[in-house]
Amino acid sequence: MRILLAEDDKDLSRQLKLALADAGYVVDHAPDGEEAHYLGANEPYDAVILDLGLPKIDGVSVLERWRREGMAVPVLILTARSAWSEKVAGFDAGADDYLTKPFHTEELLARLRALLRRTAGHATSTLQSGSLRLDPRAARASVDGEPLRLTSLEYRLLHYVLMHQGRVISRTELVEHLYDQDFDRDSNTIEVFIGRLRKKIGPDRIETVRGLGYRIVPLAGEA
Repeated sequence: MRILLAEDDKDLSRQLKLALADAGYVVDHAPDGEEAHYLGANEPYDAVILDLGLPKIDGVSVLERWRREGMAVPVLILTARSAWSEKVAGFDAGADDYLTKPFHTEELLARLRALLRRTAGHATSTLQSGSLRLDPRAARASVDGEPLRLTSLEYRLLHYVLMHQGRVISRTELVEHLYDQDFDRDSNTIEVFIGRLRKKIGPDRIETVRGLGYRIVPLAGEA
């Protein structure tokens, strides 16, 4: 999952970037509202963490612009403890959830997981395709109960395709959602990691749809 973090506090930004990366997310950071708006309008994100007290352009104005422009990505807003009116303005502008500062990083991660889960239409926290299971809370995956040893990118790739079961995911979409904006979009890295992942979860669980992309499917006989 690729996240945009729009926060001007350097210490908090550094802390959140580390926590999000440790949880398996790819993070782009915007220190002000102007850059946040640009990145949100031009890069594909799975979710946005948006501080409402941003310099240059405030968070509410950024969010209002995104929604007017048709950006439907879920947004978790960060507000000051006493600013209840900011929360109302944030929700009116199109926010999906909020956290009041100061907060525990674990709560932010839990709210982010829930936000992504609801957006993708999943009712439970564990993602599953047949005997293949992935638990985003523990960042662990298994097949038939046996733990899988995955690299961080293999985990992110598996997480993304399991979040979007039932549809074909193009190589371009995978590249856009698994890497930050500086990644070489012409690389064949996705094909390499698809091949490595197939060796670990079974060669037939990720189906290649010729000319279109990839789709995860349960094996024959699996529910």
